[in-house]
This record gives sequence, structure tokens and C-alpha cells, in this order.
Amino acid sequence: MTHPLPPSSPSTFDDNKIPTEIISEEEMALIEAAFAATRPALPSIQFHQNARSIRSITLLAKRGLSSCTQSGLPDIEDSGRVSGSNSPDKKKNRVAESFLQRFRRRRGLSVTDITGTEWCEKRIEFELLFGKPKKSQAMKAGSARHVALEEEVIKRVKVRVGSAEDVWALKFINFIVGANQLLFDGLTRELPLVGFADGVWMVGIIDEIRMPVSETGRFPILVDTKTRVQATLPGEPQRRNGRLQLMCYKYLWDRLVSEKFPMQKFFDFFSLNPNSILSLEIRENAEKSGFPSQTLSDIVRYFGNSCSLLPQAHDQLLLRYELQKDESLLGEDEFGYDHDWLKGQIKSCLEFWVGEREASYPPMDERWKCRFCNFASLCPATTETKSQGIRSP
Repeated sequence: MTHPLPPSSPSTFDDNKIPTEIISEEEMALIEAAFAATRPALPSIQFHQNARSIRSITLLAKRGLSSCTQSGLPDIEDSGRVSGSNSPDKKKNRVAESFLQRFRRRRGLSVTDITGTEWCEKRIEFELLFGKPKKSQAMKAGSARHVALEEEVIKRVKVRVGSAEDVWALKFINFIVGANQLLFDGLTRELPLVGFADGVWMVGIIDEIRMPVSETGRFPILVDTKTRVQATLPGEPQRRNGRLQLMCYKYLWDRLVSEKFPMQKFFDFFSLNPNSILSLEIRENAEKSGFPSQTLSDIVRYFGNSCSLLPQAHDQLLLRYELQKDESLLGEDEFGYDHDWLKGQIKSCLEFWVGEREASYPPMDERWKCRFCNFASLCPATTETKSQGIRSP
């Protein structure tokens, strides 16, 4: 049974009581780049690889999940190519692996991986094999807006990290601080999530969580803010994609707060040493936040305790649409959580990621997406779309 969202009022925060979020120097550099993005968008990238080779790679990607590791530090909600040897033997071994094995080892599958797959599996395939195109001006503006929203309720503090254990400790510390802020103030933003569901590790960052007091009790309300270049609400495909994102967050949230966090499975998959001594700065910040810790294992135990204090999320979810130019509200989309639909979407997504089938194309009535894709000149669907005379809505 679903309940309508209770009315909420804007929260006000005393600057002296705003909690602290600690972030790495690398993350701070990305944030500063988002605010400083003033250059014109780059032209579409041209690729010269044969599209037929993509098909052969996908057909061979039939192996299941793996807990092997790759070099580099993990980062939530980030995508990219895996570096490695270019020798023929190495390439031959990597071809036999699924995309999940090749590109998401020691990182987990992000919620944006799932929504990106729902939008267009072929585009995700191209991004994995050739790298993501540069962010557009609109994307950079959207990132900067999310940072600005977070800084209304969270004070950022930059720290140095020296290991993968340090990076994960930061994420867990920020979750604990955000969860406490939610319980005491009724609002937090940019909350990192990590959980094990449907046989894979998933990660994500929730834009905003509200927990107003209502007659039915206190239930976290998950909110996502989308920015728009034009003063119009998006069409159904964009709304559907946004709903999927929020449903994924609720799915992960509910599992975290209702089940015991699988610590050893987490350490094994991400190849982490639970007894590794954390950096001095992280230990100092953890102590200031109220949970003194020496190792990653200490932090994860506090994380599990924090999760146990939280209730499951409200069944009603909220998408907000803002105009980038002046941050005015264009409209809101309140909708109910559909567990069966979500499970079907995740199942279909995983079929692609674990190599059970080839990447699919959007349905014909959504081929207008190709007009905005950087890989259109390479994709076989473009020719078919032109022959059918598909136009954007």
C-alpha cells in the first residue's frame, strides 16, 4: 500500500551545525572543473572502428561474474575503460570476459550503468569499448547544480587518500554523517550507497532524502533533481529513465536497512584489507564525527549500525525538474515504487552486462535518441532509423 507524500517545508540549517563531508583531492578537482566549465562543447567524436567488431566481441562475452580485481581506485557512479596490456594474448583473454568483468571489477555496477543501459544498450557498449565522450555544457551545469544543492546542507572538507581502503572509508563515513543528519534534521543530500543485490554489487548516490514527520510516521522520501536546458518537461522516455533511477535507489536503500551488510563478501569482491590502517586525516575526521576508527573494518561496523537505525524508504518517490538558466522549478513527478517492474529492468540489464545476449537498440518509436548520440556515425541502428524516417518528438 502506498501513501501520498506528506507536505514538506524547506529546512534551515545553522552554519555552525552543518555536518562535514570529507572528499578526496581528486573529487575536489572534478567539482571545481564542473563549476569552471565555460568552454564551448566539443564536436561529436568520430570513430573509425568497424561496427562489425563490436558484434563479435559481444557474442564471445559469455562468462559469468568474477571477483577478480583491476588496478586503480574505485569511484561511485563513474564509468571508464580499463587500462592494460595491448598484447595479442591479453586481448584474447579479455575478449572472453563479460563487460561486467572487464569494466566493473572492484567497482560494482552503478545505478547510472543501469539507467544508461535502459536508455540504450548499444550506446553503453560503445562507451565501454571506446570511452565516454566529453561532458557537454548542459551536463557540466547539471553537475555543478548538484554540488551547489549539497553544499546548502553539507560542508566539504578535502583530505588526502593513499589507498583503496581510504577511498571506501570516505564513502562510508559520508553515509554515516548523512544518515545522522537525516535522523536529526530531516534532510540530507548526495548520500552514497553500496549494496549487494541480484548477485552483483551496486553503487549509487542519492540526490536528496527527506524525512518529514507525518501522521503515518517517519519514512525517508527519496528525491532526484534533473536540470533542463529548455523550459519544458521531458517526454515519457526521460521520465521513465528517471523513475528507474529512483526505484534502484529505494531498492538498495531498503536492502541496506533491512538486512545485515555482508562485510566479508564486500571485502573479498573489492579486494580490500579490512585491517588496513587508515590515513591519519581520515582517522581524525572519523573521530571528530563521533565514531573513532583505526581500520576500514571499524568504519564498516559503524556503517552497519547506522543502517540498522534507518527505516525503509517511502513507497512514493519524487522527481524534480529545474530550468538550468535560473534554477526555477519546471514541475515534479510523484510516482509509486513498482518492485516487479524494477526487477524486470534489472534482470534485462544484467543479461547485457554478464554477456548472456548482445546489446539491443531502442524501440523504433524511440530511435530519435540516435540524433543526440555521439556514436551515431558508427552505430548500425542509424541507417535503419534513417530508412524509417524516425524523428524526435
